[in-house]
Amino acid sequence: MQLTPRYDDPSFLRLDRPLGDPAVPLLRQRRRLADVLGGLDDAQWAAPSRCEAWSVKDVVAHLVSTNQFWTFSIGAGLAGEPTRFLTTFDPVASPAELVDAGRAQPPAAVLADFVASNEALAGAVETLDDEAWSKLAEAPPGHVPLRAVVLHALWDAWIHERDIVLPLGLAPVEDDDEIAGCLTYGAALSPAFAVAHSRGRTGAVAVAASDPDVRFVVEVGDGVVVRDGDAPDGALRLEGPAVELVEALSFRVPLPCPVPAEHEWLLSGLAEVFDRV
Repeated sequence: MQLTPRYDDPSFLRLDRPLGDPAVPLLRQRRRLADVLGGLDDAQWAAPSRCEAWSVKDVVAHLVSTNQFWTFSIGAGLAGEPTRFLTTFDPVASPAELVDAGRAQPPAAVLADFVASNEALAGAVETLDDEAWSKLAEAPPGHVPLRAVVLHALWDAWIHERDIVLPLGLAPVEDDDEIAGCLTYGAALSPAFAVAHSRGRTGAVAVAASDPDVRFVVEVGDGVVVRDGDAPDGALRLEGPAVELVEALSFRVPLPCPVPAEHEWLLSGLAEVFDRV
């Protein structure tokens, strides 16, 4: 399904809860994954990942292209000229085409590209201040604050790191700030896609996660607001271990709690974008 990014409302996705500097978990995760990849042999690079039809090398090649997009998008946003590249982007077909085009590269070259793209991304985000974090840049839902762009980049690569290491039998690192950032953004992403695609519905999701303890509310109307505090009456309640919730919201495992039929639309936006429904 081709994306329908929303560019018309600078407040359409708001993260109104304290999350610290998102560049810190973002870059820690990227550099950690590079270290893990540096220890793999050729058989491990060729091994299947959790991503259908993609090897470990394919996933890393995908992360190179996403890093390059994030770096360019962030730079354009900081310059006050956010891009609109994703109006023709198909999140199923487009990444697959990019990976196919680079399949002849050996693992060492893919790793070198990944490390270089990590450092280019670091150069774009390491010195941002509070004012810069609120500038708009492009992410798949549309024009959103840079803080949300970087959390999207963190969530995407954090899940893909697990797509790589879990099938290889390696233990994934689970740092609290990375999990909290991924859960906060992951819970907002499907509602954001739903709002960008079709407006008029309202609802709320109350998240209560453990290990680490993360609690917040996602309110959905003309836009999406993530905030602390009490949930409104009738909100969908998502409860369970934080890592399991992130994995479930990313369609890697089933949700640990039931979702009533009237609330399914709040969690279906990402599935629709990836042609899962």
